[in-house]
Amino acid sequence: MRKYARTDANQDQVVSALRAAGASVQSLAAVGGGVPDLLVGFRGETYLLEVKDGKRPPSKRQLTKDQVEWHSAWTGGPLIVVDGPESALKAISAV
Repeated sequence: MRKYARTDANQDQVVSALRAAGASVQSLAAVGGGVPDLLVGFRGETYLLEVKDGKRPPSKRQLTKDQVEWHSAWTGGPLIVVDGPESALKAISAV
């Protein structure tokens, strides 16, 4: 069992941008097991966002084995991988 949830370096910036746009944001990072990083509500819609750091090389932005499995099994609404504030805002149609 892990003690600390790891988050990408840009997750705080992503959360701040989403909230500034009027979204509700709940971090799910501590859940682990491949569950996406953020639960986002915006204009009556719910999104799951997996945050990756767009400043890292592509090889360092890969989904983990747990994330691939969880994402593959998910049958709910949108589950989107974002790499920064701008792509997060686009993902929820805030821009």
